[in-house]
Amino acid sequence: MKDIEEDLGLSRQDTDYDEMLHVIEARVIDFMSRDPELLFSYLYRLDIKESDIQHALSIQNTEEPSHTLSKLILKRQIQRIETKKRYPQAPIKGWEF
Repeated sequence: MKDIEEDLGLSRQDTDYDEMLHVIEARVIDFMSRDPELLFSYLYRLDIKESDIQHALSIQNTEEPSHTLSKLILKRQIQRIETKKRYPQAPIKGWEF
């Protein structure tokens, strides 16, 4: 989870799930009010299922949409980190920056 903490700008190494969720939700709320199209673009790039997004935005959802979307984002980021650990890739030669 260290990768997620760094991406969120959190400096502590013992950041818990709820704290990360809170930071993500603040960003989601901002995007929802300022630029929802960009938020949906990010959700697409994160490969979050469209059906999950639709459920988060539906009236059947008992949580705030921003909270549900934040949980989806954090869950997906955790999955991505686990996949990278399970299937490590060697650096591509000539792509060092």
